[in-house]
Amino acid sequence: MSTETPIKTEITGKILEVRINRPKANAIDLKTSRKMGEIFADFRDNPKLQVAILTAEGEKFFCPGWDLKAAAEGDAVDGDYGVGGFGGLQELPQLNKPVIAAINGICCGGGLEIALSCDIILAATHASFALPEIRSGTIADAASIKLPKRIPYHIAMELLLTGRWLDALEAHKWGFVNEIIDPANLLSRAYELATLISSGPPLVISAIKQVVREAEDKNFQDMLNRITKRQVETVDKLYSSEDLLEGQLAFTEKREPKWQGK
Repeated sequence: MSTETPIKTEITGKILEVRINRPKANAIDLKTSRKMGEIFADFRDNPKLQVAILTAEGEKFFCPGWDLKAAAEGDAVDGDYGVGGFGGLQELPQLNKPVIAAINGICCGGGLEIALSCDIILAATHASFALPEIRSGTIADAASIKLPKRIPYHIAMELLLTGRWLDALEAHKWGFVNEIIDPANLLSRAYELATLISSGPPLVISAIKQVVREAEDKNFQDMLNRITKRQVETVDKLYSSEDLLEGQLAFTEKREPKWQGK
């Protein structure tokens, strides 16, 4: 684990761990956001890395979002968040690799919006969630777009309009948390999932990520037509790949496939 702050990183095989490290609450200022964008852009572009895990230092806070203290000292809320937007993930283009969020405590405001940008969300038993922006007279902009697509509309609207808190059990009930895990096992479970995913065919994983992302603003038939006509870059690459043939051969030969990513 590097000692660099405000973000720590560690590479284990094909897995990148990204850890927010800004005591006491792991709030994000402009500098931190830009750094996270650089890290996730490097992850996106590094062919040796397949899965990222996003977590935070400590046991109380994952991330409360925007650093209000930094804002009071001059950080503009509409400033330069960096290549990936706030938190490095929300607007990062062409991120065709999965990211697992390991929520180790309070996750609210922009912190929850960052978590919603991940593909899988694991939560410690004591984790809690909220979108309290309305109480301070502003809008949770990214969450207003994403949350009603992730959980039932009426629940999403209640959370956005009231700013109320919910615990990990309720978050799991409504489906935006995959698993609730004992804090001592949270990171190991994230690595277990990341290892499983990274053992899979990388071209298929990339294609899944691109198809799911682009399908969000298209109707079913239009997106399906793009796929079948090989107008989706990652799908076209997959259909022309050695890995596609390897998968078919391995199935017929009743053996484990050897993925090369080409």
